[in-house]
Amino acid sequence: MSPEARRIRLVLELRSAGITDTRVLSAMERVRRELFVPETFRDRASEDVALPIGRQQTVSQPSVVARMSQALEVGDRDKVLEIGTGSGYQSAVLCHLCRRLYTVERHPVLLREAEARLAKLGLTNVTARVGDGTAGWPEQAPFDRVMVTAAGEDILEALLAQVAVGGIMVAPVGIGERDQRLVRVRRTEDGADTEDLGAARFVPLVAGVEPE
Repeated sequence: MSPEARRIRLVLELRSAGITDTRVLSAMERVRRELFVPETFRDRASEDVALPIGRQQTVSQPSVVARMSQALEVGDRDKVLEIGTGSGYQSAVLCHLCRRLYTVERHPVLLREAEARLAKLGLTNVTARVGDGTAGWPEQAPFDRVMVTAAGEDILEALLAQVAVGGIMVAPVGIGERDQRLVRVRRTEDGADTEDLGAARFVPLVAGVEPE
């Protein structure tokens, strides 16, 4: 089966799994996941599994990327913050959905590789930097949407403070892989409304920057 046919099959599977946002499905079809995984795992890129990318990090399974992207309700004029660039796969999907993406990664090596992939694909509406994801990107706040791709013990107030009123943050929370939940937080004038979107399984959110 050709890579194009595999991506079409993946989109059909995502639709069957409850992904109904046509913009998200289109973005998932356009982004070639095989470009975002190590060569050793490229034959498994179309499978709905998380794959290692080095530095004890993983690229999320496509169904999780689609699920989080749909939950974020990204508009084409939105300014988005992503915490945890990783391989750049989720970043690429978000680039097709938003006006501008800001993405933070604590591993310099992973960020350089991700930036190279995004540039090769001609995705120019992204700005990336090495940084402590738990601090967000306060210089560029507020953001219409914030996505966190690693699990913290709870919703981080520092990140929530960078969400514009009326904006949305999607993040996994919980200690340990078996006790995580994916939540959607809507920022309101009076605070925030939190919605549980179900079980999740992500690498932990770690403060600080990893040395080279």
